[in-house]
Amino acid sequence: MELESPLTGRTTLITGASSGIGRETARALARDGSDVAISARRRKELERIASGMERRYDVETLAIRTDVRKEKQVRRMVEKTMEQFGSLDIVVNNAGLSRGGGVENMTTEEYKTMMETNTDGMFYTTRESLPHLKESGGHLIYIGSIAGQYPRPFNPVYAATKWWTRGFALSVESKVGDENVAVTVINPSEVRTEFGDGEKARDKYEKGEVTEPEEVAEAVSFVARQENSTISELDIYRRDKLSDMVG
Repeated sequence: MELESPLTGRTTLITGASSGIGRETARALARDGSDVAISARRRKELERIASGMERRYDVETLAIRTDVRKEKQVRRMVEKTMEQFGSLDIVVNNAGLSRGGGVENMTTEEYKTMMETNTDGMFYTTRESLPHLKESGGHLIYIGSIAGQYPRPFNPVYAATKWWTRGFALSVESKVGDENVAVTVINPSEVRTEFGDGEKARDKYEKGEVTEPEEVAEAVSFVARQENSTISELDIYRRDKLSDMVG
């Protein structure tokens, strides 16, 4: 008899899902049986990813073009997910970006764009999805960063947004745990994706040199499968990373 996939019957919403961690997380959770709504600003890429997941994993998908900096677009994203699937069980707050470098060289526009994406976007997504997660006893997952745990002198504003993410996620957890909502923040270090300042990490590192997006996706899959417990924080980094930072 064929065994049921661990997330069959659940619906997942993932922001920033057109590439990297978000895209691989969508694929991992679809593989595990979840129906998946994916959002980002690149509609055609979202539709291509969604179509591929439907063919490969036989799940229902929804592609929603969304700029998480826009409050109304985030509200529409959650509404459309509920309209199509009727419930919301897992939300992966993944959308983020890194711009600029040191404080004295960062423009006001770069500062505002990064803050609006990395903090406002996470807040809007959390606010709009929490009522539905309370109904389902669902799981709210944040993609943070090891930059939210250690100083990052070459990009302090990005680091500050990830300190904010951790503080926000843990504070939300302390509030909604009593309402049967699990909250997790996952903190990777360098991940070989399109993400990064200037030279993209995908081009900067060889395969296997740093964390791969699929590894972060597997971490999301692991925490999403927990039914009675919360994995509050999970750190992912290459094996020699910590010695580099504290040595």
